[in-house]
Amino acid sequence: MLETDDPIIEMHHLSLVYPNGVRALQDIDLVVGKGEFLFLVGHTGSGKSSLMKLIYREHDPTTGAVFVDGQEITDMKRSQIPLLRRRIGVIFQDFRLLSHKTAFENVAYALEVTGASRADIPRKVTKALTLVNMREKAGRLPGELSGGEQQRVAIARALINDPLILLADEPTGNLDPDSSWDIMQILSKVNARGTTVLVATHNQQMVDVMQKRVLVMDRGVMLHDLQRGQYVPAASSRPALVLEGV
Repeated sequence: MLETDDPIIEMHHLSLVYPNGVRALQDIDLVVGKGEFLFLVGHTGSGKSSLMKLIYREHDPTTGAVFVDGQEITDMKRSQIPLLRRRIGVIFQDFRLLSHKTAFENVAYALEVTGASRADIPRKVTKALTLVNMREKAGRLPGELSGGEQQRVAIARALINDPLILLADEPTGNLDPDSSWDIMQILSKVNARGTTVLVATHNQQMVDVMQKRVLVMDRGVMLHDLQRGQYVPAASSRPALVLEGV
């Protein structure tokens, strides 16, 4: 576990066992600093998505504690969870846009459900769409957009409340290589503005090129936690990591 003087996420002795008996996470210790960019890698079922879900309290851990910006969220009251989630943006592989709403309306909806001032919504939505290079297509429906464009709208929606943390679960899983690279460039730009970014991915090439901190998971266990790591296939078919210059 790497040390940081300014943590935004902390996990201590974290385990998660689902009601069906499946052990998703085992004794995870993790500290993520404010403004970091991390890749979370591992085979399907390794625990990547489960770990992310604990951060925004979709699941409760079986044992251990989770802290977000210094606040323990493990025993947070249900009434407080919506406030927590306003500080955490989440992006999914399947976009999850409302098909009957335009790009502008999809992003605006994320503000409307929080009771934001109607006077502020147009300005904030335009700012978010501009950040992801989708301002010119604000009036298009999801069905009129490419997969990469839909994911950009989903990113704008996740950023609309200026979150401290952005979680991206396989954000390029359904995209072609060029669109995938565009999305990673946008996430890098978001990170450069100070947002902490965690990306769960199978995209080995992106991990190699980006040279960010890499966490490797296997069957619920954190195998490696390396700065500026590369994700390369191992001879045993398990993922392995090498450090630049090693």
